[in-house]
Amino acid sequence: MTLPSPSTSSVPRITVVVLTHNRVHEVTETVARLLALPERPPVIVADNGSTDATVETLCARFPSVRVVECGANLGAAGRNHAVAVAETEYVAFSDDDTWWEPGSLAHAVRVLDESPQVAVLNARVVVGENEHADATCERMSASPLGSTGLPGPLLTGYMAGACVFRRAAFLEVGGYEPRLFIGGEEELVSLDLLVRGHAMVYCDRLVVHHHPSPARDAGLRRRMLARNAAWVAWLRLPLPIALKAMLKALRVLLHERALWRDAPRLVSGIAWACSRRRVVPPHVLAMRRAVRNAERTADWLANRNAAWLRTRRVAGGGASGTSGTSSTSSTSSTSSTSSTSSTSSTSSTSSTPSTPGAPGAPSTPSHSGTSTAPHRRA
Repeated sequence: MTLPSPSTSSVPRITVVVLTHNRVHEVTETVARLLALPERPPVIVADNGSTDATVETLCARFPSVRVVECGANLGAAGRNHAVAVAETEYVAFSDDDTWWEPGSLAHAVRVLDESPQVAVLNARVVVGENEHADATCERMSASPLGSTGLPGPLLTGYMAGACVFRRAAFLEVGGYEPRLFIGGEEELVSLDLLVRGHAMVYCDRLVVHHHPSPARDAGLRRRMLARNAAWVAWLRLPLPIALKAMLKALRVLLHERALWRDAPRLVSGIAWACSRRRVVPPHVLAMRRAVRNAERTADWLANRNAAWLRTRRVAGGGASGTSGTSSTSSTSSTSSTSSTSSTSSTSSTSSTPSTPGAPGAPSTPSHSGTSTAPHRRA
């Protein structure tokens, strides 16, 4: 049977869920963009207890939009309430500072219709007015797991504000864990999807625009990411990884001068995680290890090349007094190549330990889902 085109069918195939908290101007603009899409998707906004008239503004300006009032700031778990009332087979996620490019949702429906083994599609994120590529997406596109039999590279994670889910798969794993609140919340969902045999795939033809809101607390985000990474490790990963994640979280709290304030909650959360601990099987750990090793190695190589180029630039500058032509040529070449290296080594707020065999490898963003790109509404 031939399925109707997603953009022309009178029955919606995909819903967009938007998460927001006290960003009335950003979410209003995002919703307007989503309603203007040619796919005409239903839009559901999960409001995390905003006190800036977000709910009233959205209801007055966009009568067709369903606003789910969570009643409090639930973090990522606010999305669960919106997905629960969605009525379509597929759900696309946005944050209040991200929106989908026209045609992307229709393409997502076609891809998922043709690929029943795929539960999640991660879009390509372009950032700001200049639409530069998000570093995490670049890593996803180079996934070492390959794409055999899939519509794109296989992933071990995704970006919460730039993805399309099969609604059934989201409900199967229970959505986002409320206790994690926000920050790396995708990792637990990703591990549970992989355990159940679902695939997550990077799809370059899906495009999400991200204009980051200035309303961000970088220190709080670092602490939340480290804490949640420790909790997820104790929930699903082997003991050595869990211990390492816990020590890293303590170091972050110490560096942020929040050890005495936040350590008791970290420890109580680890006790909670241990009571629900289910270590993922070896094949999932092998996938995760392959991705992280490839990313660390790529970062180490990029930084080594950048260091070599800096050395050449210094040497070229020292010779400029004796050879103007040579100096100009060297500077031009170095500047161009150095720019490329700098871009490829851009890292997000996620970090991982160094890879054996790559001494001095820096922390890297992993496509396990943590990124400076969309998805943080706390």
